[in-house]
Amino acid sequence: MLKRNIYFDFGYLITLAATFGAVMTLGAIVAPVIFTSDAYTVGMMLDHYNMGIIMSEIFRRFSYVVYFCVAYIAVYEAVMYKSGERDRIVLLSAFVALFTGLLFSAVYVPRILAMQAAGAEATRSDTFAHLHFASELNFKILAAALLILFIRRLMLLRRV
Repeated sequence: MLKRNIYFDFGYLITLAATFGAVMTLGAIVAPVIFTSDAYTVGMMLDHYNMGIIMSEIFRRFSYVVYFCVAYIAVYEAVMYKSGERDRIVLLSAFVALFTGLLFSAVYVPRILAMQAAGAEATRSDTFAHLHFASELNFKILAAALLILFIRRLMLLRRV
């Protein structure tokens, strides 16, 4: 077994925790505030379409964080796998985190942005509603995978 690098492990856990925290913050705090912003603004009314534009820009920027996290997961887990540290829960949750992270950043965000660029009418379609629902579900699965991966890796690191 290779000698462990504590900074590599620590950086991994911090990246997982920070990304999970950001997912929870965006989903549970930022989105609800943006989409009810008319309750907080005086004299400045935004329609639902423009609220969506703001939220999409936040998610577009967050997708870079997700790309970084996905890359870190891929590298870290490949190194751990190669060094003989294999665990079913870790492999499954890492795969789900990689898949949902890439799906969010490379598929859902660009498609939603493209539909918004087509105008407000496109965002009222059933296609957009289904796409948005799928992206929300994907985001929740990403959060669960990151949390499971963080907890399991932390448990495994305590054994070393």
